[in-house]
Formats: sequence, C-alpha cells, structure tokens
Amino acid sequence: MRMENISVIGAGSWGTTLANLLAEKGHCVTLWAFEKDIADSIRRTRINQLYLPKVTLSEKLTVTGDMHEAVTNAAYILNVVPTQFTRPVFSSAVKYIPDNAQIISASKGIEHGTLMTVSAILNDVTKRKVAVLSGPSFAEEVIKKLPAAVTIAANDRDTAMLLQDVFNTDYFRVYTSTDVLGVELGGALKNVMAIASGISEGLGLGASTRAALITRGLAEMIRLGVAMGAREKTFDGLSGLGDLVLTCTSTLSRNYTVGYKLGRGEKLTEILSQMKMVAEGVATSKSAYELSKKHQVEMPIIEQIYKVVNEDKRPFDAVRELMTRSLKAEY
Repeated sequence: MRMENISVIGAGSWGTTLANLLAEKGHCVTLWAFEKDIADSIRRTRINQLYLPKVTLSEKLTVTGDMHEAVTNAAYILNVVPTQFTRPVFSSAVKYIPDNAQIISASKGIEHGTLMTVSAILNDVTKRKVAVLSGPSFAEEVIKKLPAAVTIAANDRDTAMLLQDVFNTDYFRVYTSTDVLGVELGGALKNVMAIASGISEGLGLGASTRAALITRGLAEMIRLGVAMGAREKTFDGLSGLGDLVLTCTSTLSRNYTVGYKLGRGEKLTEILSQMKMVAEGVATSKSAYELSKKHQVEMPIIEQIYKVVNEDKRPFDAVRELMTRSLKAEY
C-alpha cells in the first residue's frame, strides 16, 4: 500500500484515535488541534491528556496548531471537528488545501440553520466532493485495537475502494458504499435516538422499552433518509442499525449519557457543563426535527427529544405522549 500525507483536523478522542491508527499504519500523519494545551501535551508526553489520558500515542504522529502546516502537503484531509464548528474551521483552512486533496468527514451531525450534513458543509466551503467514514466505533475501544467494522462512503466506487485501503487494518475493518447521504444521516440521527434510549434507562423503563425505541427509531431514520434521497438498505448496515445499537446500549456513548442524566432529573445545562466532549445529538435534535417538518416526515421520537432538549419538556411526559398516540399498523 502506498503511504500518504494525511491531515486529521480535530484532536478530540475520535480524531486522535484515527490519527494514531493511520500513523501506526505507516502514513505520514499530522493532527491539527484547536486547543494549544492538547498539542503541547501530545508533543511533550505522547498523551492527549484531555481526551485519551491513558493512551500513549505513536511516535510517528505529528501534532500542530498551525492550519497551514497541517494541510498544505496533504493528499487526504480527514475532518473530525464537531458539526457546528466545521464551517468556520474549514473556511479558515480552505486557502491552504491542495487542489488534489481528498476530503473525508468522520463527524456526525446536521448543521443548524442550513440543515446540511457535514459532507454538504465541506462541499459548500471547499467546492469538492467529500467522502464519509461512519459506523459503530467508540474511540476508547478502537484505540485499544479492539475489533470494529465501519463504512467508507464516496460518490464513486473507485474512490471508496481507495479510501478503504487507506483506513483498513487488521482490527479496523472498512466496508464501502456509494450512498454518502444515507451513511451520513445514519450517523447523525442515531445520536438523537441514543438520547431517547438514555432517557428510558434513566427513568427505569426497562429493556423492552429500549428495544422498542431502537426499532421505531430506525423506522424514523429510514423514513427521513428515503425522503431525502438516501437508500433504504443503507440504514440496515453498519452506519445505520450498527451505530444505532451501539450508541443506544452503551454508557460509553456521550449521547446516551446525556439522556440518562435527563431521565434522572438533571438539567441539560448542568449536564453539558460537566462534559469534556461534544454530545452531537443535542444540537442534531433541533436540526433533525426541522428536517422532518421540511420533508413532511412523521418522526415522533425525534419530535419528543427535540421538545425535551430544546423546550424543557419533562421526559416522562414525552414517553407518555409517545405511548398514547393514535394506533396504526407497523408498516
């Protein structure tokens, strides 16, 4: 395999994990960190003290806070910046990006206002096609080389296969897709469903409730995805059902944790103030709700989570409203 210059933009837990994976594979990787203390910490100790404090990173990994240094020679640029910050970060980076660089996004969310997915934001800023990496993968597990499987989606099969080769390892198995929108929507919408699942657990509602939420949540994701032009089959795969199950059933999920604490009666502002990392589902709940209205798609779980997160609705009242809706056929 040809070794490439790769820039990873965003030094949170997932960005650091992917940068380390690529560096250990032999690529020449530069990790861009917004926070100066993170860049200094990695350079000095080989540890990202804020996000992965127990992991020693590869000596081959370069870290910088200088965007020009990060991207100017890159053949591949991987975005791992939280969704709501992607546009300003890449607006400052675009003047340094080489003409032939391939951009890949590993962020999961939908931008407020524009209702764009992350690849659409990046396309809007850089005027080039963007691939997407998504699937059930916690940074805390991948960094330990525990087996995981994900999907890389690109507009054409050849690009997807090329990127598959760039990212695949003996513990990080990469499948390909040409449904960029479907793969990306699955990754974004499952975060809102994870908040719902966490609320259910926080309220003590049991395993049957969680199973219902996952199943009906997937149905909502499919309805919106198909209405927007994605393929229904994509949501049965790793970036849809796979990621949905992971984030709805594990305490490693930031979104699940937010939901659990909401279900236990904590206030959202207090929950978020205690978190080091971004729970994308909080912001995505508003964008997803607005997308459902725009495309006239019924998404009752999304609607209730939007109201809990954005209108301070009591979680138990949201559950009761979901359970007392008019009866209907499953399909």
